[in-house]
Amino acid sequence: MILHNFYRITQKSVTAQQRTTEIEINKDHEIYNGHFPGRPVTPGVVLMQLFKEEVERHFQKQLQLVRAENVKFMAVCNPSEDAKVILESEIEETGEFIKLKGLAKNGKGNVLKISSLYRILS
Repeated sequence: MILHNFYRITQKSVTAQQRTTEIEINKDHEIYNGHFPGRPVTPGVVLMQLFKEEVERHFQKQLQLVRAENVKFMAVCNPSEDAKVILESEIEETGEFIKLKGLAKNGKGNVLKISSLYRILS
């Protein structure tokens, strides 16, 4: 976890087609002291990192982001209003790479859509 104590996993499910992980974001995390005081907004790059960490947990491997395509930030993720985030992932391992199609959403709707490619490091 790149940001210590940023979130905790509250629920996971796996089917042949999709992984779903529900997390609860720590609304009091220090990242929100600067982003933004009084109106916390989860940085987009942090939302992208959540997917990388999810894939690393699944495969028990370290990964490096090679490419992120179709990254769409669709709504603000304010943990003071809704700390629950659901990560839906379709993951495919192909040789030394892993492909991800992901959707992050909260109680208000979709927050992030992403398609990304990761290189397996170890």
